[in-house]
Amino acid sequence: MSPVEAQKIPEPAPQDLTVVGRAESAATLDALLDVSMPIVIEIGRAQMTVQEVLQLGAGSVIQLDRIVGEPVDIYVSDRRLAQGEVVVVGEYFGVRITRVLVNQGVESAA
Repeated sequence: MSPVEAQKIPEPAPQDLTVVGRAESAATLDALLDVSMPIVIEIGRAQMTVQEVLQLGAGSVIQLDRIVGEPVDIYVSDRRLAQGEVVVVGEYFGVRITRVLVNQGVESAA
């Protein structure tokens, strides 16, 4: 086998760079609008020892760190985006958004 030589790729000259127009930006954004993202609703957390976990069985109850009526956290792709309250929609659970977290620590009431 012969060794492979690394080739340096020349950087484009400033005049070769083009500014993307608004129409092109909108088209690029439109392509992302159908991307599916995971949403996780966290109602609380608990910490247990391995022994406690091994003792869990049908009917076991795990106490969470939140009290009844406290807002639940809404995560989109592992980033906390909002808070809400649990509601019932027909035969399903849902979450009504009550607060959108705009920037880290800055909140907006929904």
